[in-house]
Formats: sequence, structure tokens, C-alpha cells
Amino acid sequence: MNLPRASGILLHPTSFPGPDGIGDLGPEAYQWIDFLKDSGTTLWQVLPLGPTGYGDSPYQCFSAFAGNPYLISPNLLLDQGLLTRADFTDRPVFPAEGVDYGNAIQWKLTLLSRAFTRFTTRQDDELQNRFNQFCKENAAWLQDYAIFMAIKESQGGRSWLDWEKALKLHEPAAVQLFTESNMQAIQEQQFRQFLFFEQWNALKEYAHANEVKIIGDVPIFVSMDSADVWAHRELFFIDSKGNPTFIAGVPPDYFSPTGQLWGNPLYNWKKHRDSGFAWWIERMRASLQLFDWIRLDHFRGFAAYWKIKAGSPTAEVGIWEKGPGVALFTALENTLGELPIIAEDLGVITPDVVALREKFSFPGMCILQFAFGGDPADRFLPHNYVRNSVVYTGTHDNNTTLGWFNTSSSAERDFCLKYLGSCGEDIVANMIRTIWSSVASFSIAPMQDFLNLDIHARMNYPSKADGNWCWRMAPNAESVELAGRIRDLNFLYSR
Repeated sequence: MNLPRASGILLHPTSFPGPDGIGDLGPEAYQWIDFLKDSGTTLWQVLPLGPTGYGDSPYQCFSAFAGNPYLISPNLLLDQGLLTRADFTDRPVFPAEGVDYGNAIQWKLTLLSRAFTRFTTRQDDELQNRFNQFCKENAAWLQDYAIFMAIKESQGGRSWLDWEKALKLHEPAAVQLFTESNMQAIQEQQFRQFLFFEQWNALKEYAHANEVKIIGDVPIFVSMDSADVWAHRELFFIDSKGNPTFIAGVPPDYFSPTGQLWGNPLYNWKKHRDSGFAWWIERMRASLQLFDWIRLDHFRGFAAYWKIKAGSPTAEVGIWEKGPGVALFTALENTLGELPIIAEDLGVITPDVVALREKFSFPGMCILQFAFGGDPADRFLPHNYVRNSVVYTGTHDNNTTLGWFNTSSSAERDFCLKYLGSCGEDIVANMIRTIWSSVASFSIAPMQDFLNLDIHARMNYPSKADGNWCWRMAPNAESVELAGRIRDLNFLYSR
């Protein structure tokens, strides 16, 4: 799919300001859409929106289909009458500059429980009908997920690998008994999903009304501790005791000398092929209802993936295995039509990865921060870009651009300054302008770069287990002056 010429900003909803400890889909999200419109920016890129688990990572979610309940806006629930002002009197004082996940999650769950109690005790036929319709339309994944989360909460949050044997192995009789004994807890999980999707769909509609389209992110793998693996283990390399036999990662690369050991279970692609890729079709169908464009994470894994034996201490030892390739994307296109996919084709890129991307005309990605460690032939240098591509100063996995420049080698900095014709005083603005002026169809920068923030605003350190995903934007950072500067850039370079 060929892209129109446009620009975007990468900012995950957890990074919005707000009073409840974590950014959400409430007033600040609508203010963000207004800022994008005022700046003439027509693309908003987010990270995966699933319910986060281990390490608070949006790439380690409890479901490939569910939404993150911590993103539900209490302010919107107040407007809806599902919360009252009295429900906020015990609100903790949260730091404004970051997400305190532990306390923020407890507070959000407290408010969601109060909202669910009000939902079950008041007579609101219209709301009840919408909830019933949501459950019916999403039954294919919602029931498994709600049961999974209800069990998990009853087990103090423990991984399903540590549940008692019958529930761990998803034995039908044990699951049925739990379901019959915990209907209200299961319904509460369903209700949280209902609220998330109502709020997200309203925000997406507002974005469209303001000519903003949303780029979402679909991780190639799912978390081991997820409803997907628990309920559909036949689709993964899982042994008879429920343990993974092989796990995902990548060999040593730019980010880590020992590789990245992600720990996700690998797909049993033969089982997926035998089913006509039914699970993947439903996953992508659900994602296309959330987003206008999809950044498909770790695209190279669909051509070939790094297979690591479970229990390995690092990702250094593994083998490359052939992925589903053309068969998967043909099945997706045959069912869903032309796919608005952006291929995250970073890392070890071999000819088979390029061939797979080009066969389906998926635009690839370029990162300007990666461009200055080699020579003028480097594919990440703007004079080597192709039109049907998406270029970034950096992504959520990179340092901020100011942080990158301040910590780069002198050789990289010198090459960068020569290439940009810059003295270095406005290096971040210079790098943004460089990708905006390039031939690439989409140019995108993280909001941290537009705010000229240093390493302290970095979103993620790949291979670091904790302390990530915490950055939040300061209140009123979306100034009129900044909107004007971005609007001028978009005008000058026809974006």
C-alpha cells in the first residue's frame, strides 16, 4: 500500500498528563488531538494498547485482543455518572513527571470497581444494552480473557504457569466450575473492556473528525502470561505441562551485545497454517478496528525468526527458522483486503525480508539516529530513502534525539553535523527538519524530540527489565508556539 505524504508524532496515551497517576483516554487525550490539528499534523502513533503485565511493557500484554483498563479515564466515567465526586476524595497524590505504575494501577482498579458496582446497582437499560451487545460482538476472545483475568486476580496476580494444575492446563471441567462460581468477577473484567473500547472508539471518532489518523502497533509475539497462550496453547511451542519449549528474541545487535531475550513463546506456524491462519486473521481484524495504520513489529520474524531454547540465560545462542512468510499475508489479504501495514524492518535484514515486504508493497522504516555510524551508503541516510517509507528521528526503543547526540561517539557526532550542515546548537530541530524534508512519505518524531528533551525522557531501554515506559508529558507542553513551529514545517515540506 502506497502512503500519502504526511507527518506524525509518536506519543503513547500513558504519557499524557493528568491527575490519576497515568495518562488516559480522557480530556488530555482530546486536547492532544486538538494540538495535532492546530499543528497541521495528521498522524498520531501509539504503542500497543493491550493490558500490560510484566514490567509494565505494552509489548508484554495479557491479551492480543483486549484493551488496557489503566487507560480508562475516570473523568469520563464521572461525566457518565458511573463515578461521583465522592469517589475521588481519597485520590493519592501522584508525581506529574512520570508514571508510578504500582500506585496508579491500584488507584485505577479501585475506581473501576466503584464504577462496576454502580453499573450493577443502578437501572440504566441503555447502558446495559450497549454492554450486552459489546459482549456478544466480542465473545470470540472476551470470554477467555475475562475468565483468565478473574482467575489471575483470585490468585494474587500470579502467572497461569503457577496456578493449580487443572486450571493451569485449561481443563474444561475446572474452567467451567470456576466460571460458575465467579460470574460477577468475570463480568467485571468484561465491563472494564467495554469501558475501554467505548472510550477509545469515541476518541478515534474525534480524531477522524479532526482529520487525524492513528498508527497503532501490533507486536509479532504475545506474552507467555496471556489469555491467548493459556486458552490456545496448541498454537505455540508449549509442552504437555504448559511450559514453553522455545522462546523469542534476537541475536546480538545495536541495542545489546548479548542479544535481546524477550521470553515470549514462539508460534507453532504449522498449526496456524492448518487452520488457515484463523487466529491471526481475527487478531488483525480486531487491530484494524482500533487503528487506521498498523506498525507490524519485528517484521523480519515473519520471514525468519530467532529460535532460542527455553531456559537460555541470553539470546546469544539460537537458530534462524523460516517464518510463515507469503502464506500468512496472502491469507490476511484474501480475508481483510489491502493491508495498511508499516513493516518494522529493523535489525538483521536479509534479502528474504526485503522480498516479503516488497511483494505486498508494505512501506519499511528508517531511523535517522542509526544513520551516522557508517558511510554515505547507509540506508538510514535521507539521500538513500525511498518514497514509500516511514522515517523517524527515533522510536520508543531509542534514546531521545538530544540524548542520543549527547552520548554518541565523536565520530558519529562529526558525521551527523557535517551531513546536516549544523553547528549542533539546534541539533534536534535540524534532525526533525531533515526527515520532514525527505522524500519519504511519512515522517514521524516522538513528542520528546519536539520538546527537545534529553535522556531522562527516554521511553524504553531494550533488554532492561524494569524502569521503562514511565515518561509523562508536562501539563501545557502542547503550546501554541510549538504548534506553530510544527505547522510551519508541515507547510514547507507539503506534509
